[in-house]
Amino acid sequence: MTDNKEAAEAVDTADVTKAWQATQDQKGKAKKLRIFAVLSWAVAIGAEIAGIMMLLKGKFDEGNLALLIGLLVVIAVFAIAGSLMWKAANRHDPATKAEKTKFFIQNQLGAIITIIAFLPLLAMIFMDKDMDPKNKKIAGAVGVGLAALATVIGVDFDPPSTEQYTQDMNQCAAQIKASQPTTACSPAVAAQAQEIAEDSELVAAATGGQDVVYWIAPKNGAEKSESKLVFHLCENVSHLRGKTVNQGSVTEAYAQNATRLTKQISMEQKQCGFASAE
Repeated sequence: MTDNKEAAEAVDTADVTKAWQATQDQKGKAKKLRIFAVLSWAVAIGAEIAGIMMLLKGKFDEGNLALLIGLLVVIAVFAIAGSLMWKAANRHDPATKAEKTKFFIQNQLGAIITIIAFLPLLAMIFMDKDMDPKNKKIAGAVGVGLAALATVIGVDFDPPSTEQYTQDMNQCAAQIKASQPTTACSPAVAAQAQEIAEDSELVAAATGGQDVVYWIAPKNGAEKSESKLVFHLCENVSHLRGKTVNQGSVTEAYAQNATRLTKQISMEQKQCGFASAE
């Protein structure tokens, strides 16, 4: 019994949980936002192409400054709108830091697209020898200012990651279990943290306060099972006999994809020697 208590205390302080994964609802919201972001960026790049074509045809050689500035404003507005929607999508379905290139591109894509949407047109404005020097100076200054503003807005200075969400979810679950203020329970992690907390409470109620469960070990020494597993109240239950078994907290079970509490709690309480609740 002392060993079980020590094990429970150890896992209570461990910062281990299942890796956070976006739900289908979160993925759906992210997908819609990314579609709208891409469409917005397409408009920005389309305006850029229109501006380049007009420059090549000499449309701005002797005037039409307002039209050129208008195109620059359109590029900025739609580039910024796309960036904001893209960043919102990343908060629903973030990338993992383990894939460094993908993580950088996904989180800074707004700034990258903005540079693409402005740079060629600005280069052509400054290189145009036929445009009125005064108009070139005004249009160039406005373009550089808008490009700088849109690029800064497109940069994500604090990008989300699955690792950060996993840490937040773990802390959120701990706060729920301890009946503390749920300061870490952002909408992105709260639902999954609640599942961990609820299963932990059910296990504690069935085992006299313990947070130690048992599940079939992932095959071939893998860190995580490919299919969802059931976790049990002790290693002596009939479902685990003859199997290689791992043990740990509910959060550790979730980490190995053992995310389903046994439905035969009363039977397992008897097999494990725990008193059944009346």
